[in-house]
Amino acid sequence: MNITGGIYNRQKITAPDENITRPTLSKVRMGVFNTLNSLIDFQNKSFLDMYAGSGIMGLEALSRGFSKVVSIEKNKKVYNVIKNNFSKYENENDIKLFLGDSLNVCKKLNDKFDVVYIDPPYLSGIYEQSIEVVKNLCCGIIILEHVTKIDIPDGFDVIKQKQYGEKLITFLKIK
Repeated sequence: MNITGGIYNRQKITAPDENITRPTLSKVRMGVFNTLNSLIDFQNKSFLDMYAGSGIMGLEALSRGFSKVVSIEKNKKVYNVIKNNFSKYENENDIKLFLGDSLNVCKKLNDKFDVVYIDPPYLSGIYEQSIEVVKNLCCGIIILEHVTKIDIPDGFDVIKQKQYGEKLITFLKIK
């Protein structure tokens, strides 16, 4: 798997076991960051990847100019793969990785994030909970990657939605 844009473009990263994770496809990643780039400037901005999986979304954000990246992963085996990938970039960047349940870890974070990326296991039923948990952490845009309809809680506006095959990418802004 390779980073698709920015200063680390084409850098290869190790992907975790695909039986455990579902890495976001390169076409979708490029679409997400192209759309996001039309909405905000990435310089001096922060990015939270709530369900890191392969860690590729955080690395894409870092490569494209976000100054701070925080990723959360629950699976210890996957966490170790991400940690190894992040180690190549952490000396020169503000990049953090937390091990634990995203809903619980987010409750303990004191930071504000310009962009929050939410991509839990598709049929987990925790999208709405995730949105609510990050409501106080996000001062910009929340991005959802999903395959089924999600009930967007009150207090959020859908600012854009794109479809890639069966996947939907929904961009939200707090009202």
